[in-house]
Amino acid sequence: MRTSEPELRSFDPVVVGNREADAWVAYYRHEWRNFLAASVGLVRAAFGMTPRRTLEGAWYVLRANQLWAPYPDNQSDGAQAYMRRVYELAVQHNGLSLDPAKAARLEVEWWRIHRAHRHDAAVTVSQLEAALVELYSYAYGAEPEAVRQAARKRVEAMDLSDRWVGTGCHRDDPLLAAVRRALVASYAALRDAVERVR
Repeated sequence: MRTSEPELRSFDPVVVGNREADAWVAYYRHEWRNFLAASVGLVRAAFGMTPRRTLEGAWYVLRANQLWAPYPDNQSDGAQAYMRRVYELAVQHNGLSLDPAKAARLEVEWWRIHRAHRHDAAVTVSQLEAALVELYSYAYGAEPEAVRQAARKRVEAMDLSDRWVGTGCHRDDPLLAAVRRALVASYAALRDAVERVR
């Protein structure tokens, strides 16, 4: 969420991390109504848009993820187009100085690398971390090293989530608590990096 103004919008890492964890659970269980509810909370907490734009953005996030979900025959271009709409809303509401198309491309690129990493040992954690660093650095206007810890903790959350998926996606699995902790830690590190940009 980069802007040309000296102030960047902050966010609550606990709220954002927990809403993203809720979205991951719903995504892997294909509970799309729950996913939409989590996306509403996530978009509201991350972008602070009006209720109408929040709902619109959450719908686009839902549609992007539904198009991305099938494996291996997903619709990457469609997912990217919906994520571009999310970033367009954020730019319109917050006056951000980023290119929505580029932000969406970087967003869906880490989705691609994460999926490839899950299915191909040749795709490394370092590649996934680098993709997140590139997205965060661009979106927040931060130096890559400033956002590396946030990327590293989010990769840790993905690894824990992948283990949870491998054990059957049960809601009472203790791995989910660890996923939440890692996501909250990731967003806390990201907020610190954003505040240093200020």
